[in-house]
Amino acid sequence: EGPSATYNIPMALRLTGELDREALRLALTDLVTRHESLRTVYPTHEGKAYQSVRPPEPVELPVVPVTAETLTARLAGLSATPFDLAASLPLRAHLLVLGDQEHVLLLVIHHIASDGWSNAPLFRDLSEAYAARTEGRAPGWEPLPVQYADYALWQQRLMEQDEERQLGFWRETLTDLPEEATLPADRPRPATASNRGSTHTVHGDARLHRALTTLAQDTGATLFMVAQAAVSTLLSRSGAGPDIPLGSPVAGRTDQQLDDLVGFFVNTLVLRTDLTGDPSFRDLLHRVRETDL
Repeated sequence: EGPSATYNIPMALRLTGELDREALRLALTDLVTRHESLRTVYPTHEGKAYQSVRPPEPVELPVVPVTAETLTARLAGLSATPFDLAASLPLRAHLLVLGDQEHVLLLVIHHIASDGWSNAPLFRDLSEAYAARTEGRAPGWEPLPVQYADYALWQQRLMEQDEERQLGFWRETLTDLPEEATLPADRPRPATASNRGSTHTVHGDARLHRALTTLAQDTGATLFMVAQAAVSTLLSRSGAGPDIPLGSPVAGRTDQQLDDLVGFFVNTLVLRTDLTGDPSFRDLLHRVRETDL
């Protein structure tokens, strides 16, 4: 689709009180130095992209004066700028200044270099580095046991040994899967995806939670499996048919050494639910359990 901000991950952190701007800039440099994924670019050679880890260099922290009225628009504008992954680092930082004691730190990271899990080690390391830099010293971290490039090599070796078996499994699992959802819609599908979605939140009280947990325990399932069966039932009864594929994100960090890395490890599994034959909900839950395990 060409240059796009679809996979930008913007994170705005409001900072109240005295701020040492130079210490923050140094802490960002420490962060990028520690995590190679944040200083990796992806040029192409003969039509194929490859990782190129750049040596550590100072991170820029542009200062942007804003007011309470212009803050939201400035955040949106800075967050929507696409990355040039072949030449530029997948991380940008801006410091928006509302006043001497009021700042907003905006970090925008391309999804190729981060995921939801990464936020915890990212902000933990940034916080530790900032605390150290305000004291005039470098952070005293233990070296990371591995870097993202190591994980990429592991994946390559795994595929060399097991690619055909894994491809065979997914070809069989996804046989005859519709290319598009068959759920009736209240408007035409646009020719080009806008990527503008929304979230619908459903709240369940403690009594419902206990009942669902008990059902899961009685059937040897998990609460996730109960929710999957319930959503599949709802979609099927809403017109989506008896074959319901749902996408579920998984962390993808299969080794403890990866837990403290900033990087893109998340993956999406297709969980296909079979509602043919009008099964009871307990019977459906057994089917879901077999599929998920």
